[in-house]
This record gives sequence, structure tokens and C-alpha cells, in this order.
Amino acid sequence: MELFEHLMLGFSVALTLENLIYCLLGCLLGTLIGVLPGIGPLPTIAMLLPITYVLPPVAGLIMLAGIYYGAQYGGSTTAILVALPGETSSVVTVLDGHKMARKGRAGAALSIAALGSFFAGCVATVVLAGFAPPLAELAFKFGAAEYFSLMVLGLVGAVVLASGSLPKAICMILLGLLLGMIGTDVNSGVARFEFGIPELQDGIDFAVVAMGVFGLAEILANLELKDKRAEVTSKVGTLYPNKQEFKEAWPACVRGTAMGAALGVLPGGGAILSSFASYTLEKKMSSTPERFGEGHPAGLAGPESANNAAAQTSFIPLLTLGIPGNAVTALMLGAMTIHNIQPGPRVMSSHPDLFWGLIVSMWIGNLMLVILNLPLVGLWIKLLKVPYRILFPAILVFCTIGVYSLNYNVFDIWMLAVFGLVGYVWMKLRCEGAPLLLGLVLGPMMEENFRRALLLSRGDYSTFVTRPLSLTLLLLAVALVIIVALPVIRKKRAETFAEND
Repeated sequence: MELFEHLMLGFSVALTLENLIYCLLGCLLGTLIGVLPGIGPLPTIAMLLPITYVLPPVAGLIMLAGIYYGAQYGGSTTAILVALPGETSSVVTVLDGHKMARKGRAGAALSIAALGSFFAGCVATVVLAGFAPPLAELAFKFGAAEYFSLMVLGLVGAVVLASGSLPKAICMILLGLLLGMIGTDVNSGVARFEFGIPELQDGIDFAVVAMGVFGLAEILANLELKDKRAEVTSKVGTLYPNKQEFKEAWPACVRGTAMGAALGVLPGGGAILSSFASYTLEKKMSSTPERFGEGHPAGLAGPESANNAAAQTSFIPLLTLGIPGNAVTALMLGAMTIHNIQPGPRVMSSHPDLFWGLIVSMWIGNLMLVILNLPLVGLWIKLLKVPYRILFPAILVFCTIGVYSLNYNVFDIWMLAVFGLVGYVWMKLRCEGAPLLLGLVLGPMMEENFRRALLLSRGDYSTFVTRPLSLTLLLLAVALVIIVALPVIRKKRAETFAEND
């Protein structure tokens, strides 16, 4: 009964005209940046963060969330029609989705992806609404030691579950933690690592780092690539899957939804890991594995359902524990702190309109995306033909204006340029920027809880292992490290992400 009342509150918030408009805007932007290769939700959300300063908190978060899960929809469109994944989690969609399009079944492939995504989004919203309150109640038992241990587990999970090299991911996490220490120490008032630069005394704004590493660096990297979007499958055909395609797709959709909903909660897992894991599962369970990669509906439905379910359940640790599980939710955490909202279990009690309004808006947004994606296929096909030489200068201008509007400080523009160049070098070295952003966001929070725990225990470091919850979380972190160090697990991990290389 209480859950029903909360959902009614959520509908009353999400169905206001203002919030519906921002939900629609977020879904449209998400689909757009998912369709256009070379742009993803990370740089887009990073670029739009300054806009959320002037929006009401609920409207701003609804729009940013719509961009995130909307990008999962849009990424499938370009993957199916052009064989270029607009979003990283849509890499697997290319394998069977584009083959279906080349066989004249582009419309059916788009429908399978859209309907599977809608089903997964609805189920994940129910999971989010059902599991978030109990987790928030558990979080009230957390003290400073438990929060520190939880953040350690989150960072370890982000490293273990991230694609790419483990040593590089660890280095990026550590670098993010170091960048988070720049600025004035809140306890002593001493400026740290500011190197005599007054503008660094307040620390480095995470929005500047995000826009540089994910926005400007993406522009530089994509300018090197030749425009491959000439071969667009413009003949969509019927939008209705036939009986055989539907029969093969729906079980994969159910399995992908379950896998995505579970893996999305894990730190660092998110949509990317879920889509790869779902494709691997479907191929192993199939009686005709040789059809995968040749246009099998299950190879499309499973990963598409998984990445959308994961995109939404990744909000569970953010809303209940105040811990971002991936780089996108780290930006969402930043958007919440901009509005003086402390992410964590108290959000449900202190800002119930935001908590339940955001959850219900996800269901509404998924419905909007189905309505938007299928009838507007012709528009997305035309957008795929927009040349990069027109697209990226506009993004660069938008980044610069957005960064300047943060503090109206030219120094931030110079920092954007520096992190853009550094981010470009990292991309060349195949170093992921997401672990760095997680380290930057979680670093100050980890330090604060670490020092608070020591103050409460009068300097006794054993407080982290004598408290049962804290010890359990640390043991889970150690177990993750041990598991990923096993040769068999390392080999399986490499195989899972092989398609992404």
C-alpha cells in the first residue's frame, strides 16, 4: 500500500507539463546522440550539466536520465542501419542487427530492438521501484566506516568490470583520486596541490574534466576518422517481425532483461557489460549458434534488452546509497550536489518528489521512446548523413560556452583544453576515462568518511574491520580482486570484451 502511494506521488510529479516536456527533450536528445556515431551520453550529459543549474532539480535529473536511457535506443538505430554503433553498448547489436537489415529486414530489426528495449525498461523500472526502498532502509545503518568500505568496493568493482586493461583502469582510478584532492582541505583550511594557482584552491570542477575528457577528446578522435556513413540502409521495409523472428526474439528479450537488471546494479558493470554478457549467453544456449552473426533475432533482442535494463537499474546504488556505479551516474550525482541534494538514503525521505518522480519518469520516457523511434526512422536516416565537419564545430562551441557558464571564468576554458588534449592522449593509449571520473567524484567522499571514521574511533584503524557491515564490504572487495586475478577469469573477461576492441 505504501509503495502504491509513493508511485501515485511519482505520477503526480512526472505528469506535470514541465516535467513531461523535459522528459521528452531528454529522450529526443538521447536518441539523437545515440543515432549519431562519435557522440555518446557521457559527453552530452557533461555538456548539458551547466543547463541543469537553472532548471528545477526534478526536471534537470529527469532530462539527464532520459538522455542516458534514450541513447541506448538511438545506438541500436545506427548499429542496425549503418553498422556503426552510436553508443558503446550497441557494439554487439551490429553483429546480427545489421545483417538483418542487409537481408531486407531492417524494419523488423528496429522493431525488435525498440520493443525489447521498452519491455526491459518497464521491468527495470519495477525493479528500481521495488528494491530501492529496502536498500535505502539498509543504508540508514551505514556509518562513516561502512560508507568508506562501500566506496572501496565500488571502485574495485569499477576496475574489475571495466572493459580494457586492468592496470590502466587502476592507474586511472588513482589519478582520479589524486585530482579529487586538489583544493582546500575542509578540515584544516590548508590549500593542497594548487601549485600557486588561485583558481585551483576550490578544486577542479568535475564538469570541466568530464567535458574535456569525454567531449573535446571525442571530437579530436573522431576528426581523425573517415566519414563511413555513406552506406546507410535507407530501405526499412515492414516494421513487423514475422512469427519466426518473434518466436526466437522474445525468450532472449526476457533473459537479457533479467541479466541487465542484475548486472546494472554492479559498480562499473552497466549497459556495456550486460550487452556483451547477454550475447555470449544467447549464443551458448542456442541450438543453432552458427546463425549468430548472420542475422539471428535472439542476437539482437538479448543485448538490446540487457543494455536498457542495466541503464535503469544502475540508478539503484546512486539513489539509495549515494554511490555512482558508472561515469554517467557520477555525472548525475554531480547534478544532484549542484542543487544541494545529498545523494543517499535520505533522498527518499527528504526529497520524495525527486526520488519517485524520477522513477516514474523512466517508465513514461520508455513509452515516449517507442513512439519516437519507430515512426521517425526516416528522420534518423537523414541525420545519419550529416557530415562531421558540420557537427563537431557546433559541439566544440557548445562545450566552450557550457564550461564558461559554470563560473564565468576563462581559466575553466583553459582547463577544458588541457583535459581535452590529455583525454585524447589517453584514448590513443587505450586508457578509459570513466574510472578517472569515478575516482574524481568518489575521492573527496572517501576521504571525508575515512577521516570521520578515524575521528569517531579516536584514530583506531581497526574500526574498518571490527564493524560487521564494513568488514563484509571490504571482504567482498578483496574477493573481487582475487577472482579477477585467476587465469581462467582473466581469459573469460578478455573474451567477453573481444568484440569491443
